[in-house]
Amino acid sequence: MPNRPVHSVIQGQTLVTVSPDATVTDAARVMTGNRCGAVPVMVGTALVGIFTERDVMSRVVAAGRDPLTTLVAAVMTRDPATISPDRPVIHALHIMDEGGFRHLPVLDRNRLVGMMSIRDAIGREIEIFEQDCQEKEAIAEILA
Repeated sequence: MPNRPVHSVIQGQTLVTVSPDATVTDAARVMTGNRCGAVPVMVGTALVGIFTERDVMSRVVAAGRDPLTTLVAAVMTRDPATISPDRPVIHALHIMDEGGFRHLPVLDRNRLVGMMSIRDAIGREIEIFEQDCQEKEAIAEILA
């Protein structure tokens, strides 16, 4: 993982976005329908924020706002941290850990090309770990 680039994690990803004038309910439906925990907030081709499950909980539900009328612009995280697709995955994980968040928009020359989550990065590492375990078990059976 240390040298694996971010683009290898987001490859083949379907990019889902919302506009700042979407309601929280609409954004939550987009997120639910696409099984994602965060969506980039776009005005045209410009990234202006990110809207996450955590934003729903802390800035909408806990704050007593109405998700049917509250606009994403009022509760999104503005100017989120981003990463280039050529940077190492471990660097993205470091940014997320330091910032205390789980999703990181990926920009290539100021153009949104994906969204990396901790699950995206760790999921592949778990697959590799499981494969290694299976291979070691198979070798152990042969040698036994």
